[in-house]
Amino acid sequence: MTSKQRSYLKGLAMNIDPIVQVGKGSVTPELIEGVTECFNTHELIKLAVLKNCLDDPKAVAQTVADRTRSELVQVIGRKFVLYKPYKKDPKIILPK
Repeated sequence: MTSKQRSYLKGLAMNIDPIVQVGKGSVTPELIEGVTECFNTHELIKLAVLKNCLDDPKAVAQTVADRTRSELVQVIGRKFVLYKPYKKDPKIILPK
């Protein structure tokens, strides 16, 4: 993913609220399953790491991105954004 594409996705992510919250259990199979289900209806999702989660938000973000086979767009504070295009007919068209 190029920096221009990442910047475009950051702009789109500014207006969305976190869909999934990572709690004190950190990265669990249930969390990964929930995020995967969110990707069935959304290409771009925002997640929030709660304060009771003792893990580093950057590490949590990278782990979730790896396990869901999605692209980590950005991490700001305790929130992060993931992108995974639809296999057929993507809604978000990235700049070249």
